[in-house]
Amino acid sequence: MSLPSFIWLSRACRPPARWDLRLLAWTRAPAAGCRSVDGGVPCVLDWRAGERPRDWGEIRHPATVVVVGADDARDRTRLLDAGFGDAVGMNIALVELASRLIRLKAFARSMPRERRAGPLVLDLFYRDARAGDRWLGLHPREFALLWRLAETPFARLSRRELLADVWRMEHVPETNSLEVHVSRLRAKLAISHCAWLVRTHPDGGYQLGRPQAVRAAGSTRSDGAMLDRRVAIGNGVDAQELRGSKHAAE
Repeated sequence: MSLPSFIWLSRACRPPARWDLRLLAWTRAPAAGCRSVDGGVPCVLDWRAGERPRDWGEIRHPATVVVVGADDARDRTRLLDAGFGDAVGMNIALVELASRLIRLKAFARSMPRERRAGPLVLDLFYRDARAGDRWLGLHPREFALLWRLAETPFARLSRRELLADVWRMEHVPETNSLEVHVSRLRAKLAISHCAWLVRTHPDGGYQLGRPQAVRAAGSTRSDGAMLDRRVAIGNGVDAQELRGSKHAAE
């Protein structure tokens, strides 16, 4: 059985001992900077001031990256919002770091490349959705929301479940970030006449919608086109400021 491998992304030529997985018999795979990461090997991104690589924003597959040294809770939130696989502080133990990388690798192997959501095809590689040949340009968190809803088609997902599965929050915070992202997602879906795909459930939470349900409603406004009462644009986390969150379509 081959040893697990990792890529070290940092200005520092070698990881400090507390993050050096070679001490646990891992092998370090070579990489010519962040731009060269292809998603095949899990990565450790050094977030320490002065050691953060200048080209970190060019990472094309952030879901396979664990960011270490992110002590600021706002940084961790924004990194997760930009699609990074995990973000942890300076004091993470070596065995825990290894466990988080293994989890990311196992998760990537178990996930399908594509998933259908009504007329759309969701592509996990690009972290975007397309209608025919046209990409929607989804933000990573918008994509994660739609992917999670499509995982259990038409089933109701509560706010708590979505925050746990997509935001990785075990408690319900005093924020409307979920509602803001749903609103933005619906606006992008509406361009392809698919705003009905994200439906607000009468009992709370959201579900993947059916086109028949929209027609049966007999209304000029579908559930998918209606903004949630809780939404106040601008109060949610806006991770577009992170250079690493842009879509990299080929």
